[in-house]
Amino acid sequence: MAPMGIRLSPLGMAVFCLLGLGVLYHLYSGFLAGRFAFFMLSEPAAGGPETPRGSAPAGSVDLRELLAVSVLAAARGGEEVKRVREGNVLNAKAKGKTREGAEEQLTTGDLLSNRKMFYLLKGAFPAVQINSEERVDTADQETVSWDRSIPEDIKQKIQPKEVPAESVTVWIDPLDATQEYTEDLRQYVTTMVCVAVNGKPVIGVIHKPFSAYTAWAMVDGGSNIKPRSSYNEKTPRIIVSRSHAGKVEQVARQTFGNKTVIIPAGGAGYKVLALLDVAEKNQEEADVYIHVTYIKKWDICAGNAVLRALGGHMTTLTGEEISYTGSDGNEGGLIASINMNHKALIEKLPDLEKTSHK
Repeated sequence: MAPMGIRLSPLGMAVFCLLGLGVLYHLYSGFLAGRFAFFMLSEPAAGGPETPRGSAPAGSVDLRELLAVSVLAAARGGEEVKRVREGNVLNAKAKGKTREGAEEQLTTGDLLSNRKMFYLLKGAFPAVQINSEERVDTADQETVSWDRSIPEDIKQKIQPKEVPAESVTVWIDPLDATQEYTEDLRQYVTTMVCVAVNGKPVIGVIHKPFSAYTAWAMVDGGSNIKPRSSYNEKTPRIIVSRSHAGKVEQVARQTFGNKTVIIPAGGAGYKVLALLDVAEKNQEEADVYIHVTYIKKWDICAGNAVLRALGGHMTTLTGEEISYTGSDGNEGGLIASINMNHKALIEKLPDLEKTSHK
């Protein structure tokens, strides 16, 4: 007798095939799920610390971005300075005395400008060390955002440049020339931001709140300001602090002759701009800037950076470079010039250094 066979109908064949496909699907889907989970774990979590497009990676800072936000911070601080002065709500009070015994003033303009500038910079670059003339009160913390936009003039002149965040120190002066501010001598008033990398000033921003003029420069980058076409080295016009003009005048006339012009002025930012090509009617012009006493680094860092970027110099009275790390003060006085023989100037003014430590 012939063996019995099993014959499947077309419907049975279809069911058998479907069962086989089901088994294969379950096996393969488990493999895919495992691969997908591995892929997701290797990617940054949603809302996590993913590096924004066009920004420096974590642990580094793009100096072009830092320049852009520094320009914005100086302008935002300047808005507060102007608003307080024009509203005549300074609330000026003494916060201490200088080494020479002069009273240091503190106003609402200082405090509000400082708050805007500090929190704008800190919000944009939280890993960067920021030193300010005024104390930051955490009770007054303010959220000041930056949309990461870069002005066109900076885009055109400055290329992106990344540096380690730990190498950067930002110095801000929320209101330079506070004494003159209280006297309503508005032309001397500036807000300033400086970026130092490993102690060397590389970005400087000087903003005039009452004319909305802003000068900025980056070492090995570019600037929106330039030196004047000529300077007088034989009988230079020397710009000095209003508080000790007589002390410098005596030595300057001995060195350069009786025709030497001494220009008393307020604010370190204003004095640096006096050395440059600034098209403003209230900006005086000088050939050399000299300061013979102790001065804070937030007063001079921005100007130092601008001069360095343009090929100029700002040193102590003995010719030493000023480091923008460590203490917040410069003990050695300063002399600043551009397109002049800086070393020769220092050699002509040896007596001034003796007074800078007093």
